[in-house]
Amino acid sequence: MNTVIGLIAGSLRKESFSKKIAWALIDMAPEGFEFKIISIEDLPVYNQDFDDYNNVPESYVKFREEIRSIEGVIFITPEHNRSVPAALKNAIDIGSRPSGKSVWNGKPGAVFSNSPGNLSAFGANHHLRQSLVFLNIPTMQQPEVYLPHINKMLDENGNLNDKDTKDFLQKAVDAYIEWFKKNK
Repeated sequence: MNTVIGLIAGSLRKESFSKKIAWALIDMAPEGFEFKIISIEDLPVYNQDFDDYNNVPESYVKFREEIRSIEGVIFITPEHNRSVPAALKNAIDIGSRPSGKSVWNGKPGAVFSNSPGNLSAFGANHHLRQSLVFLNIPTMQQPEVYLPHINKMLDENGNLNDKDTKDFLQKAVDAYIEWFKKNK
């Protein structure tokens, strides 16, 4: 049975670069591992009342179950206003609640950030890491994965077509798998 690693793209946009990167990573999983894309698109904004009054949306239940079923997670994120996109932060919050029942606890993680600009979502990458520390997600430190000018790395069908970027991502995936094995 394969070890399942979740891939969470931090953007809801139909033509999201993060989603396209996630699809490119699927084929990079080594033998014995499976990469699974976990959608955050149907999650209403977190409200503690849902948990406090036993009125939890079905999408929360499904998302929490999906995160429980994986053994590690790679977050693929763009940057919104020098920080984590609201949709990704919302998903993190949903998985961390109710208090004391976080589905994230101890799952080895990694952060891959991307941008059509030069800064490669540096701010989002590091803000996300702050949350992951609190959630007890040991997060791969090296290699750091910042993908600048990602819009130029994709063909007209949204496939990653830049050999250097593919090679770099494969090395990052391989490093994550080693990180995962040491921290599981």
